[in-house]
Amino acid sequence: MTIILSSDDWEDLWYQQNQNPQSHRHNFLQDEFETLDELPKCLGLGCCQSVKLSPGVELEICDYEFHDDIVFKIPVHNHHLVQFIIFSSGFIYGDEVHPNLGGKRFYLSGSGISPAFTSKRKKSERMTFINVEIIPKVLAAFLPRETEQIAPNLKLLIKENKWETSFYPDVTLAMQVTVQQISNCPYCGVMKRLYLQAKVFELLVMQLDLISADGRQIPSSVPLKSETIAQIYHARDILHQRLNNPPSMMKLAQLADLSSRKLQRGFRELFGTTVFGYLHHHRMEQAQILLRYRDMQVSEVAHAVGYSHLGHFTEAFKRKFGITPKQCQLGKKSPL
Repeated sequence: MTIILSSDDWEDLWYQQNQNPQSHRHNFLQDEFETLDELPKCLGLGCCQSVKLSPGVELEICDYEFHDDIVFKIPVHNHHLVQFIIFSSGFIYGDEVHPNLGGKRFYLSGSGISPAFTSKRKKSERMTFINVEIIPKVLAAFLPRETEQIAPNLKLLIKENKWETSFYPDVTLAMQVTVQQISNCPYCGVMKRLYLQAKVFELLVMQLDLISADGRQIPSSVPLKSETIAQIYHARDILHQRLNNPPSMMKLAQLADLSSRKLQRGFRELFGTTVFGYLHHHRMEQAQILLRYRDMQVSEVAHAVGYSHLGHFTEAFKRKFGITPKQCQLGKKSPL
């Protein structure tokens, strides 16, 4: 079943859900500057935490899973805000106007007139992401008054009666870390608000630096089909399940019903690395968890993540984290 919604339908469903006295959003302890709203139950499970960071700057931390495929049909409209969205999991599946968003691709859009577009959310696919919206004059206050000093791409973010400009660069590792810090904020009250605002502007600086360094609007590549994305994630799951004895590249492609070329392209686009690079990263992350939280010998951990030679495992672990497996086991923190 596919549900088709307009932007007005979406807003009405949220309003009705959270006017319902049975809504659980008041069962959570929140600061006065934040609210927690439940996804309309007719659509799925999840919630959206909204945080007003300062006048003109709002952060949303969202976690959704829909019961059915959802298609949004959005008409031409005024997009009054500078906005960016970065996903930790899940996708928004786009069309000829916007490519698929998620994986390694994020979305940064300026203000202006938005063209009509269609986007899709898939049934039972968990979506976790942050959405930041900034009133253009807040951003403009940080820019030089002499417009000739402003990089061309920054000018593109602040428009009124012209078509908006959107960018779809790759999410960097630094951005991923900052998004995780936002989602797992260790503070409350005023300290929480200050911390989140600092992290949001840190993310914005990273993004502006990317598009300014590029010197032009970054073109989007032909998006992967939803079926291909599912196959890539199936290949990833196979690697997770067979960490100590992974299949060859050719065999993995066969198991995922993909060509080797498409498999490699998919890993680069969704995870920002090669198949081997992803496997190595996941092996090291799992090794770190086993060393810190399981009562296992270093040699047992090495074997569990696919290393038959203890010396090779120790060398790879130290390159990754800057400490030896034994130091990790004893509680030493990684300097990297």
